[in-house]
Amino acid sequence: MNTISHIVTAESPTAVDLFCGCGGISCGLQMAGFRILAGSDIEDSYRQTFAHNFRSAKSLSNDLSETSPAEFMELVGLKKGQLDLLAGGPPCQGFSKNVPRSLRNSGSANNLLVKTYLDYCEAIRPKLVLIENVAEMRNGFDQQYTDEIFKRLTVAGYAVSSFVFNAADYGIPQRRRRAFFLGNLHGIRFKLPPPTHFRHDCNTDLFVSNKHVTVWEAIGDLVSLEHGKGEPVSAYVSDPQSDYQKLARGELKFVSNHVARLLQEKQYQRLKALKPGQGIKDLPEHLKPRGGYSGAYGRLTKDMVAPTITRWVFHPGSGRWGHPVDIRTLTIREAARIQGFPDRFEFLGSFTEMAGQIGNAVPPFLVKAIVESMQNQVFLAASSKRVTKASRSIFAEGS
Repeated sequence: MNTISHIVTAESPTAVDLFCGCGGISCGLQMAGFRILAGSDIEDSYRQTFAHNFRSAKSLSNDLSETSPAEFMELVGLKKGQLDLLAGGPPCQGFSKNVPRSLRNSGSANNLLVKTYLDYCEAIRPKLVLIENVAEMRNGFDQQYTDEIFKRLTVAGYAVSSFVFNAADYGIPQRRRRAFFLGNLHGIRFKLPPPTHFRHDCNTDLFVSNKHVTVWEAIGDLVSLEHGKGEPVSAYVSDPQSDYQKLARGELKFVSNHVARLLQEKQYQRLKALKPGQGIKDLPEHLKPRGGYSGAYGRLTKDMVAPTITRWVFHPGSGRWGHPVDIRTLTIREAARIQGFPDRFEFLGSFTEMAGQIGNAVPPFLVKAIVESMQNQVFLAASSKRVTKASRSIFAEGS
């Protein structure tokens, strides 16, 4: 994973982020060299975090289903065909396996926002398109939405590709499968970027040394805390101990958002009774909750790849969010590290609001890897065309 981000200038390629949330996609695009013109989201706390981190971009609160693309383009100052990349992750609750099957509806308002995104693609006509959603969206509802994405973008002149990425295979310290739809007006059938990281037990090429990033490789340089403790800004406990920590820290000397949530007494006693790697089934009878699923009250281990970070990462009864050393749940910074955010990205709002922002975000380091692969493939295709054109010219002159 490249540790150097491109310098963004007024001449940099431009991007707009629809359904931007706190700005995970925008962060990855910015690291890949894009200048973010605007982000739009109806959630106030998400938008405040976006505005804080992208101060030169317009932060819009428009409900895109009720705002015409023409109105939006006027707000941003865009003309058709001018934008380099349109990105977006329409809300995924209608597709997610975390939603009970009885509540999944192909015609739900959230699912229909995929069609709204396509309306914007057709009107803005960016050179590149990136759509992100949960992995289930690709095949859900008999591929109804996948088919519509391919059909409408193809009719609009785009070459379209779709992939399901496991974030762990691209250097993110969690198992997170997400679907991406990539389109372009250059006629390129994008290829899947080759994985950069591999399972620890995977029999890979002898020359490959990059293994999946573990929890401790992600967060081991952050200060040990008791629950309810921490400072708004704190120093690191050590020099970077892994490539991932170097990547996350950049040139920073201090880090924000590393504060542990205060637990209820019973929550604390439950985590205290568990060893790293244990969970609800290992609790003594007097501490077991009346209900819960297998991942509840789980404690992480240092050498594991984390499970998918969700918006419930603040609550010990909703997943394996227990720290591998301290008797507490993950801090916002630790959750952000595992989600693939650089430390320079700061979160605003209450603890639960920030947890929601992180859990619903797209890992920026994953976006960076995907978009840089898109850019490289466009560059190679353009170079090939120039070489072919020059060759034809030479043969024509010699005839």
